Amino acid sequence: VQLQASGGGLVRAWASLRLSCAASGRTFDDYTVGWFRQAPGKERELVATIDWTGTRTLYANSVKGRFTISRDKAKNTVDLQMESMKPEDTAVYYCAAGSKYRLSTSDSGYDYWGQGTLVTVSS
Repeated sequence: VQLQASGGGLVRAWASLRLSCAASGRTFDDYTVGWFRQAPGKERELVATIDWTGTRTLYANSVKGRFTISRDKAKNTVDLQMESMKPEDTAVYYCAAGSKYRLSTSDSGYDYWGQGTLVTVSS
């Protein structure tokens, strides 16, 4: 499966932004899909992940209550709605797909990666 992330940009603090990860080659129904981010000088970290049914999700503590991950089966996308954004959300955001039988919090649990999309939040 090939992944294409989009929607990044420059926003002010407290603004909203929506990222989208589109799949081609196979349907997203066959995979758990996660959004990760990597800030300058920091390791890549999981932001949110959603299972293949769309009913189970996990979030990083830093984004709980502000970010929402969801599936759009009709569009074959997994979206990340980001609200009340903070400067510390600034990072390159990546989407990734992994085994549908695990809801992994580690990037080693994901086999397919999209290119990153840059999100910059100004104070």
